[in-house]
Amino acid sequence: METTGKTKWKLDPVHSEIGFKVKHMMISTITGNLNEFEASVETDNADFKNASFIFTANTDSVNTKNKDRDNHLKSADFFNAEKYPKISFKSKSFDGNSIVCDLTIKNVTKEIVLDANFNGIVEDQNQQTRAGFEVTGAVSRKDYGLTWNALTEAGTIVVGDKIRLGIDLEFIKQ
Repeated sequence: METTGKTKWKLDPVHSEIGFKVKHMMISTITGNLNEFEASVETDNADFKNASFIFTANTDSVNTKNKDRDNHLKSADFFNAEKYPKISFKSKSFDGNSIVCDLTIKNVTKEIVLDANFNGIVEDQNQQTRAGFEVTGAVSRKDYGLTWNALTEAGTIVVGDKIRLGIDLEFIKQ
């Protein structure tokens, strides 16, 4: 039996968060999260360069702390959570500073580049080895078919196009 020498890491969801921000009427920012997600990493080195990251999130778990807005985001106007229950992310490369990946929302896949800070590796009080990452970037929601919008009476756009991502991930070595 041949081994690849890869180390597997599983997400610690208690110490991880998938967040996003979008402009509302171009004067304020709405913050939200995807509360249900899974991720894993495979790497063959301690600096995680060229590691393989895989991530999925449930679109039905979107949370902006406003039930009506969350229901609208889950509807066909936005994520269409019933028809497209998952958002997925698969890395193509990681150089220690940037991660190139395919992001899929509503069956639309686009290559994106995100800034990624590898915060290091530590051993916790239970002798588990942990690795942490902070990932940031932005995507155009319209690129993924999230095109709903409206204008106020004054002509202001209700929802901005640019979605800023803030992702904090902690993994446990398997």
